[in-house]
Amino acid sequence: MDSAPASETMYLSEGVRTAVKLLVVGHFAVGKTTFVGALSEIRPLRTEEVMTQAGALVDDLAGTRDKTTTTVALDFGRVTLNDSLVLYLFGAPGQRRFTRLWQDLTRGALGALVLADTRRLDQSFEVMGVLEELDLPYAVALNDFADGPGHSLDEVREALDLLPSTPLLRCDARDRVSATETLIALVAHLLARTGELEHA
Repeated sequence: MDSAPASETMYLSEGVRTAVKLLVVGHFAVGKTTFVGALSEIRPLRTEEVMTQAGALVDDLAGTRDKTTTTVALDFGRVTLNDSLVLYLFGAPGQRRFTRLWQDLTRGALGALVLADTRRLDQSFEVMGVLEELDLPYAVALNDFADGPGHSLDEVREALDLLPSTPLLRCDARDRVSATETLIALVAHLLARTGELEHA
């Protein structure tokens, strides 16, 4: 019996010549799985499991009362930018106990997007610190939550002690257009940085 035809978006175009690996990182419950899912042109790979009482003892659940699942390995999605370039998105779990796992995910990555939550900005320092230790360039996107404080981007930049060259923008991880604009800003930053290094 013939199987149903595969979706046209499941397979890469024959013209694709360049694949770029990007990480989507951030602290626990900041919206990484949602972000990858909003962008991916294929059904994203998710490794989510139901949260347990044991996890509640080690994970900071403040401000996440409706969260019932958590990523335990990675999220994976794909975005084709044009006929020759494809982006592979790897979302890493945010809990501290998974730091070694997402450090391994940085291998071969061109850069990272750090999702941050203005309600818990202090939890972004460890994530950015690891990226800086690995010399992996990044941009920061504030995933706006309805009950988050209304800090300006300048205030957040100062609070996070970001370099002037590090992109900082707002996004809605649920919205494909917003997530796409965020991803474009990251890619533009990485391309500019690559050009600077080539001419150094």
